[in-house]
Amino acid sequence: MVVIPVVDLAAEGRGQLLLDACRQPGCFRVVNHGIPAALQAEMKAAVRSLFELPDDVKLRNDHVIAGSGYVGPTIVNPLYEAFGLYDAASPADVDAFCSCLDAPPHLRETIRLYASHLHPLVANIASKIAESLGLVGCSFSDWPCQFRMNRYNFAPETVGSSGVQIHTDSGFLTVLQEDESVGGLEVMDANGTFAAVDPLPGSLLVNLGDVAKAWSNGMLHNVKHRVLCKEAATRISIALFLLAPKDGKVEAPAELVGSKIPRLYRSFYYEDYRKLRFSSGLRAGEALSLLAA
Repeated sequence: MVVIPVVDLAAEGRGQLLLDACRQPGCFRVVNHGIPAALQAEMKAAVRSLFELPDDVKLRNDHVIAGSGYVGPTIVNPLYEAFGLYDAASPADVDAFCSCLDAPPHLRETIRLYASHLHPLVANIASKIAESLGLVGCSFSDWPCQFRMNRYNFAPETVGSSGVQIHTDSGFLTVLQEDESVGGLEVMDANGTFAAVDPLPGSLLVNLGDVAKAWSNGMLHNVKHRVLCKEAATRISIALFLLAPKDGKVEAPAELVGSKIPRLYRSFYYEDYRKLRFSSGLRAGEALSLLAA
């Protein structure tokens, strides 16, 4: 059984709880995160509307980097489709995303407002994680944040099937607005067993990814997860991925490396690592072993 810790972002003295959660299971929930419930509901409705667009319009959501645009159902993930917005921190990227889909004004405003709330939140959570490791003054505000808006097209005949394959996230961390009505997300525990992550209304789920493990010199855990079809219903989730340094390499800070803790991974550019995951087919954290120091 996996117990998902709950971190109150407004509470004092949460550093050890946060660090423990980042070490195992590698995911946690946040409450008092400052994202209004009404805005979350409006964003979910906006995403549902986008998925009703014709396929030829969806395909206008092109890729800025590999896998960052619209992804339709595939042989591997036949029940899954998603929109992508490369950098939610960039108003120009948000406008370009909305324009390519001919989004009406009220949807544009909802997406813009949601992005403007989520970007500082994800950067703040990353800074608190760095503080829990004893690092002071780490800023993540200029790291790109990729939106991924997901729809799982579950039907009676697909119950028990995979909604999306086992994987880790490639970036530093992911803040996920779950579908509060339709579950299916599962995370792997320390024993290699998957356990369901039931939605908790009002909270947001945070997953750590491969960049977090490399950047922390192995101190943070990149959690493996998957989505299973548990019922015949459409499942919507909205993820914001804090990726990696925009123009620099991913590298563990000097404070996290020493004679007793040697450097585990070579420095790398995020886009190169992303391509390595695609070309190798290693999407559950194994690709990091190819960058061992």
